[in-house]
Amino acid sequence: MQAVPSPLEAIEVADIVRRTGNSFWEQQQSHLAWPHRKVLDAIARCRTAALGGLRDQCVRCGHQAISFNSCRNRHCPKCQANARAKWLAARSAELLPVPYFHVVFTLPHELSALVLQNKRLLYDLLYRTSAATMLELARDPKHLGADIGFLGVLHTWGQNLEHHPHVHYIVPAGGLALDGSRWVDSSPRFFLPVHALSRVFRGKFVAGLKLLVAENKLQFHGSQRHLAALGGFARFVRRLYRQDWVVYAKPPFGGPEHVLNYLARYTHRVAISNHRLVAFANDRVSFRWRDYAHGGKKKIMTVSAHEFLRRFLLHVLPGRLVRIRHFGLFANRRRNAALERCRALLGMAACVDRPEPPTPRCPACSGIMLVVERLTRGQLYFRAGLTASETQRFSDDTS
Repeated sequence: MQAVPSPLEAIEVADIVRRTGNSFWEQQQSHLAWPHRKVLDAIARCRTAALGGLRDQCVRCGHQAISFNSCRNRHCPKCQANARAKWLAARSAELLPVPYFHVVFTLPHELSALVLQNKRLLYDLLYRTSAATMLELARDPKHLGADIGFLGVLHTWGQNLEHHPHVHYIVPAGGLALDGSRWVDSSPRFFLPVHALSRVFRGKFVAGLKLLVAENKLQFHGSQRHLAALGGFARFVRRLYRQDWVVYAKPPFGGPEHVLNYLARYTHRVAISNHRLVAFANDRVSFRWRDYAHGGKKKIMTVSAHEFLRRFLLHVLPGRLVRIRHFGLFANRRRNAALERCRALLGMAACVDRPEPPTPRCPACSGIMLVVERLTRGQLYFRAGLTASETQRFSDDTS
């Protein structure tokens, strides 16, 4: 039986990786790529002496503490809090004094296998077509008749860790009139009709899919090889058109005072957070999940450790793929000018100050902790008084 954390010790994804990651890799490496290995290694070493650390000192009472460095991998459950805090602090200056809508675009399950074989191309297509759908319908005088701006966050998982690609958009309830002369408020009940969003999104995505096939840019392996055969892709497209594509728009929520907290639920998230893990014993992992097919009922799912890691690695993103994107008025090239115009039309006196990200505090007196020394891996072991053999054993375990 494997050792497991005590009831008072939280279970982490890192625990599962450290104990079963090597055996999982040996069995599955023919189906995995080097980026998957990098993610496993980063999670295993995160906040351990293997990455070195810092010596912090309180400016008030002089208390000192050593902390280990984070891996900063965007798939690591422990590395997202600081990144999220800094990102949210930067976004606070861009919020407008209007309600906000939350709109979600989801790809059909039938596309999942194809997307997994073409992540970079099809995640990008999901973003481009869903964003273009909202921009197009918002400009239509039958709906809003305005230019809008919004940000999107890509998620690729469902609660059970299976592949479920979708994009969350946070959208101000309105936009600039097409001539830029006034602010146009949306309906207080809904932003844009979801049935129209669904139809246009489906058409744009399938058209983009056809173009990628015509340009021979998609890969078809394993269960998807039949799509490369004569007529196979055409039949696949017809099946996609026979079903409704899911677009969900939540009721509007409050203005700037609520938006940052709302965004914190969706940005910088990974497939599963450590607090959802319940147990890890005998190579079995149990975690909490919500079954949205049955009213969002809370359940516990238990799978083998290898199956847990397989599902977790489904959500490793291609390098440099941007997960959080801005569109329309908020696109990088026009954001500052558009925000200034929106604030003026909405009567905002000035841009709000950006809150500072949280500062580490002293556990003894709550004073500010400042870094006074950077420590290498070797220095940490010397300070901990480890013997040479113990240091070497650690090196072997983490190499």
